[in-house]
Amino acid sequence: MDIPGDEPDLDAEIALAQSDIAAGRTVAAVERLQTLIEVPIYDHRLHYAMASALGAAGDAEGQQSWLLDAQTFHALQVISEQADMGRFVSEPNYALQIGDQAYADGKMGLASSAFGQVAPQPGAPFNVIMRWGLSLLHQGRIPEAIVAFTLAADTYKSSMAHEFLLYACFFAQDGVRLHAAEARRWAQLYAPSYDPADRPFANPDLAGRKLRIGYVAPSFLRSQLRQFIVPVLENHDLDRVDVFIYCADPATETAIRATAVRGIGTLSDVDAARLIAGDGIDILVDLWGHTSGGRLGVFALKPAPIQAAWINYVQTTGLTAMDYVLHADGTQAPGDDELFVEEIWRLGPIAVPFRPGERLDPTPTPALANGYVTFASFNHPARLNDATVAAWAAILKGRAGSKLLLKYRYFVDPVLQAAVLARFLGQGVTAGQIVFEGHSTGPDYLKSFGRIDLALDPSPAPGGTTSSEAVSNGVPLLTLRGSDFYSRIGTLRLEPLGLHQLVAESWDDYVAKALALTQDLTALDALRAEVRPRFEASPIRDEAGFTRRLEDAFRQMFDRWKAAA
Repeated sequence: MDIPGDEPDLDAEIALAQSDIAAGRTVAAVERLQTLIEVPIYDHRLHYAMASALGAAGDAEGQQSWLLDAQTFHALQVISEQADMGRFVSEPNYALQIGDQAYADGKMGLASSAFGQVAPQPGAPFNVIMRWGLSLLHQGRIPEAIVAFTLAADTYKSSMAHEFLLYACFFAQDGVRLHAAEARRWAQLYAPSYDPADRPFANPDLAGRKLRIGYVAPSFLRSQLRQFIVPVLENHDLDRVDVFIYCADPATETAIRATAVRGIGTLSDVDAARLIAGDGIDILVDLWGHTSGGRLGVFALKPAPIQAAWINYVQTTGLTAMDYVLHADGTQAPGDDELFVEEIWRLGPIAVPFRPGERLDPTPTPALANGYVTFASFNHPARLNDATVAAWAAILKGRAGSKLLLKYRYFVDPVLQAAVLARFLGQGVTAGQIVFEGHSTGPDYLKSFGRIDLALDPSPAPGGTTSSEAVSNGVPLLTLRGSDFYSRIGTLRLEPLGLHQLVAESWDDYVAKALALTQDLTALDALRAEVRPRFEASPIRDEAGFTRRLEDAFRQMFDRWKAAA
């Protein structure tokens, strides 16, 4: 018989367990929570707390199991507050409506729970499985996302689903090798085999004519490419090269500087390849890779004698028809070559310039006024792997009173917030040190950089545009030089600026540097004052110089091909 008032105060017990974790009493925390298991078994708060305790105890497998249960129970509770649960579990279309709305709202924990009612079932529609995979990916639930995309790819023999699987591999354990194998498998399944003897080219010597360069992407001016490719297009010497743009819809690229802009969005791969071949392109450059909307099927048909991958996709495409992938010198690491079907062509200190958008005036480091240090990451939640969380937690514990701002559109989701917080609590961080924010634009977004003392780059999947924006807005960025080319991308935001002190050589060094940099706020403020001027004076901002080097590289590629033809 239950006696009223005999139930334990769950919140109080969880708070005590979290205090035990913060004090290093992990066994006591686990034992305290274990006694509560039979009371509110489906209460997500208990499951999050147990996940934190097991993480603190070093039981990674146990932590993951409890965390997944916590996310499931939490999502179902939130959904039950706004939906008819009887219909949710019995009517697939009703569950999908809830999933669609949650996805649109950026609440991926709710979305994956709703889509998960339908997606794993036999005969589930392709788009439902894909939305399930994406909603898992956007929470950083990488193994589950890989399962979902594999299900979609294998069930529907879909090259597109397989490309989303490739993207998920970026964030998986040993991701560069997993991706390299999957990219080759994608090419074997979906790309025509290429035999050079089948496609002879008659491109003449360059003497007396311009080099003809073709760039392929779904969009140039309305995508993340804009800040990287426009500086190159505006600095191409059109007296020496002809530049052809191949995009989905030329009407969206009316302000682009090029010899010609061609629309291939409605063309089949064969017809697009025929159009490109008819233009007599010497160097065809893919700017999109396996990202959704890409046209690697065109490249598989080899419409140009030299083909290269650049900017949006620095991993291997897996295509034997792709000759080169363009990298910077600073990302070189042992074993790189074996990861690529292509030859890596290195362009010097940077792989691409970056033109910042609108910026506000520089501000002093905010800790001078706040009295505490604010670390921050504006990166996708999928990049927050366990090693990154452990390092950031060590930094927060080592800098008393500090906070970590995690800002991304999906951090509006209460389930994602609770799951990420549980992982940090398991490392001994207190709840008040983690701050979540969603998406912002315009002045509100730009003002966010004025709230950061030190930006933290995740690893082994560093930030891209977000890191470039941080540095261009004068925020010091700390990055880790990882063991492979992909985990070294962050160094390209710093070493060309001469900011070598912001590049760590190990996770221990990373933590030590973060603590040293934030020990003396006056020195940190002086460093902050250097970042933006160094960025402006760096090779990243030398758009004309980089474009000359790029054109020279393309000519060398063509001359090499011509000599071997």
